[in-house]
Amino acid sequence: MTDDTQPHDETADGQGDEHQHRVDGRSQQGDEHQHRVDGRSRQGDDHACSGCGPTPTDGRTATDGGTATDGGTAVDDGGDFEPIQVFPEAEDADLRPGADDCYKCSTCDTTCPVAEVDEDFPGPKFQGPEQWRLKRSEDHDIDDSISKCSNCMRCDSACPSDVPLSQMHNTARAQYVDDQMSKTSLTYWRNRLLANYGTMARLGSTFPRLTNAVMGNSLVQQVNEKVLGITAEREFPKFATETFRSWYAKRGGEATSVENARRAREARGEDPEADKRVAYFHGDYANHNTPEVAQALVHVFESFGYAVVVPEQRCSGTPMFANGMLEDARRAAKVNVESFSELVEDGVDVVCSCTSCSMALRQEYPELFSIPGTAKVAANTYDAVEYLRVNEDLDGELAAADVTASDVGVEEFAYHAPCHARNQGLDGQTVELLSQLDGVDAEDVGDSCSGISGTYGWKEEKYETSMKIGAEMFEHMEDADATTGMTECPTCAMQMEHGTGYEIEHPLQVLEAALVDGAGDEAA
Repeated sequence: MTDDTQPHDETADGQGDEHQHRVDGRSQQGDEHQHRVDGRSRQGDDHACSGCGPTPTDGRTATDGGTATDGGTAVDDGGDFEPIQVFPEAEDADLRPGADDCYKCSTCDTTCPVAEVDEDFPGPKFQGPEQWRLKRSEDHDIDDSISKCSNCMRCDSACPSDVPLSQMHNTARAQYVDDQMSKTSLTYWRNRLLANYGTMARLGSTFPRLTNAVMGNSLVQQVNEKVLGITAEREFPKFATETFRSWYAKRGGEATSVENARRAREARGEDPEADKRVAYFHGDYANHNTPEVAQALVHVFESFGYAVVVPEQRCSGTPMFANGMLEDARRAAKVNVESFSELVEDGVDVVCSCTSCSMALRQEYPELFSIPGTAKVAANTYDAVEYLRVNEDLDGELAAADVTASDVGVEEFAYHAPCHARNQGLDGQTVELLSQLDGVDAEDVGDSCSGISGTYGWKEEKYETSMKIGAEMFEHMEDADATTGMTECPTCAMQMEHGTGYEIEHPLQVLEAALVDGAGDEAA
């Protein structure tokens, strides 16, 4: 797996005055925000702000994109060793510094949700450092248990030594698929189909009502399970009759957003001609299935005076990483980095409504690819709510808002923080935020994994495991004083609804209801 793109002379931690950690003089949160690094142990003490993206701290390169498995090189930190590649025949990255930092404490294994319910799964320690050592010492195949890893990435934040576990897992899974999985097997093509959901979604959205009727048919679901191994236990997500991108174009595209933002700045007493823009990475699911979440983001950001730019983009690559389709992910990442890096160079930050998407842009792209522009995109990517807490007084505006629970429509939410939100230090922000609204409460239902992990819980052979993992979350949701759930992750939302029957909302939808007057009234 090679790539002819090479790192250039940006540095992942060298954004300097241009980025200024995006909090100098702009954050209204003070000590409450704490730079959002609590719980992001991957970044080490030399990293000060979650908005700055991942900065290598374990001897890996800090070239554009950090360590890259497609041509990045490991830094010799003064020791006398020849760089040894993890999987030489694949010409992938040298992960020796991280592997040698593992002292077998097994903390990662105790936090792994799959290992907790599947006694046959050896856990992340084996999938990462131990598998690397086996590969280094002898010609050893990748153990097929790598396919049981759900890519929740909880092991990353659990490791006290900052071992790059998920990076090792992604690399090992890709080699397993490339070298050991039959390309004519139904399992391979099932995984390829699930990993490339965007392609399927573009087709399904062409005739959404017909697609929904066909995919909602129980006979079709049974055939999918018997032939492809896609579980019939879950309801296939419905496609919206109008995609977010269609809605955005119909309302006037960027020009309308610029005008709406200008009016909002004027009403807020700000400079109406100020250049306040964000680039929205919406991902496939918000575009094709839940455009209401994407629309809420646009309305909320415009109300704070930001024009929302929606550039060309592909899937973040998260389901591709999880299924070992690293070349597919590389192609998607290349489109995304090239598209968003131009805006970042112009001073525009990137915001995401899905925490798995922000995780991919912030951490997985720099770890796995050396595409020029990766480091700057990673350093300037934010979760949408996080961005407003850093750059605006979001908490204060919610506290001052003249709204009640009846305006929001719900008094109590059962909130689940996705694993990928926890990995970015964002797990407490939604509960903190909604506590500012009079009469509205969000109860955290615990730190357990939802179990679905993107495409993982859609596989027939993984369905029972995913439901066992999710059992603790289901129980806590039912014990909470709420009958409506809330989360930032679309597949976590699927699992929450599937396990409890609750309706699930996104935090941005609550912000829209609380802060935006006449969200449906568009500028001419």
